[in-house]
Amino acid sequence: MNRTLGHRAPLLWIVLPFLTGLAAGRAGLPAPVPGLLGCALVLAALALWGAREDHRGWGLMLAAAMFLSGDVSHALHQRHLPVREQLPPREAELELEIERLFASRRSDRLVGLARVTGTQPHLRNLRGQRLYVALALAPGRPAPIVSARVGARGVLTPLPAAVTGATFDRYLADSGVNFRLERGTVLAELEPANAYRRFCAAAAARFEAILSRDKPRRPELAAAYRAMVLGRQQELDEEQVREFRLSGTMHVFSISGMHIAVIALALQTGLAALRLPALLRLGIELGALWLYVDITGTAPSAVRAFVMVALVRLALAARRPLNLLAALTASLGLVLLVAPLQVFTASFQMSYGIVAALFLFGLPLDEAWRQRGEPFQLLPKAAWRWWHHAGRALWTWQRAAVAIGLSSALVGTITGLHFFGLFTPGAMLVNLALIPLSTTVIWAGLLALLTVLPRLDWRSALFNRAALVLLWLSDHAIRAALRLPAMWFEGRCTHPWLGEAALVGLLALLLAGYALGWRRRYGGFWMPFVYVALVLLLGAKFI
Repeated sequence: MNRTLGHRAPLLWIVLPFLTGLAAGRAGLPAPVPGLLGCALVLAALALWGAREDHRGWGLMLAAAMFLSGDVSHALHQRHLPVREQLPPREAELELEIERLFASRRSDRLVGLARVTGTQPHLRNLRGQRLYVALALAPGRPAPIVSARVGARGVLTPLPAAVTGATFDRYLADSGVNFRLERGTVLAELEPANAYRRFCAAAAARFEAILSRDKPRRPELAAAYRAMVLGRQQELDEEQVREFRLSGTMHVFSISGMHIAVIALALQTGLAALRLPALLRLGIELGALWLYVDITGTAPSAVRAFVMVALVRLALAARRPLNLLAALTASLGLVLLVAPLQVFTASFQMSYGIVAALFLFGLPLDEAWRQRGEPFQLLPKAAWRWWHHAGRALWTWQRAAVAIGLSSALVGTITGLHFFGLFTPGAMLVNLALIPLSTTVIWAGLLALLTVLPRLDWRSALFNRAALVLLWLSDHAIRAALRLPAMWFEGRCTHPWLGEAALVGLLALLLAGYALGWRRRYGGFWMPFVYVALVLLLGAKFI
């Protein structure tokens, strides 16, 4: 019996209709908020009554209520201003609260997302709107940090109502941003950032200094080190970015689910050695993990990974059966409640798509391979020597790595073609070698960061140099892989909508295969590969 199958996630009956409603709202379905909200409440009440009376149609009524709720949520979070969006670009002076800062190679500019908190009288309908800001700073003035309020003047440009293609404007629109404020300056800081944000900024500067203590002969390795541990991708040069994208390893150099999982495991292992009470240990672990997320910039992918890890750890602490599919669905539901428009971003679709493929396909595939036979299974364990144990451990690791790599490749093939115009068939092989190295680099970086404690400064050099050696090996492995034939191809989907439609179809196929137990009569584990091959043959155009 495959122990990874048969898990239930009842929240899918709520989350999937809500996602469909969001997609319908994005596609332009009219959303008169009061009317649709009233209909959703009526349908939800009828569904509740039907469930209590054991009426057959209660599930359909609940799905309809969640669909309408998704459409309403899209309208409320998008907050379009049709009258304002029809006006040409014009100069505006606004008061802004900084919500998120984007990495920038220039220290004299403020680049990020902000919310309008104050305007001139004729612009009052802009209050509450989110803006993309790219403004110059006065000479010698430090950049404001998250939660600070500033006065700014610049050119206000509305985004098009319908943005297509995998462009930065599309990312902004999918993040609930309707305007740009550029070609201007920050006039003054009206209110400083709160104490917590100032602490995070000071810790980020301290961490960067620790990881920069050694000056290697190749500065690009130090830049890759800081990108991998602190998410500072702006320090990567153009050649590095190109190599990482072509090799399919760019995810290693941004704070993502892999980083959060690795650091969570390190924290859990380290705190277990202290023999603290379980609840105290869990609180310290999650608190330290959230601090890492905030200090490194609160990237949406890191926040989503933290939510997933926190749900799993809380379930284990409550001694509940481990159900990864239910935890994934619960984290998805929480993210949709707080920031539903994230579902349209490339980061969201890639991260949740890959994790869903791992749980629905990768783990069952690994378990199926395990059941077919293990090395030395006919030899009693009492007679095993050290090489038997080492061989079994190596086989187990390789089997799991290949299963995880294949599940990631299914989603990565479609999303890479759709978002980046790349098909990287060699990415799985490169990642099989790079992920163990990068995991060790992250651990070394974490140990180096612990030298922020007194009397431990001298130890950071050891961990930094070990990490740089591993990054040197990783760099040579990536360069060697890119010289191999057929490692990558440039291409695109034949239609702009095809990439997202193909991803939705793949996830539906994975969910159906999981529900059917991946039985051979239904195609078994081959069906997702056949599906992706058909997408490449019929829906992709290579250059």
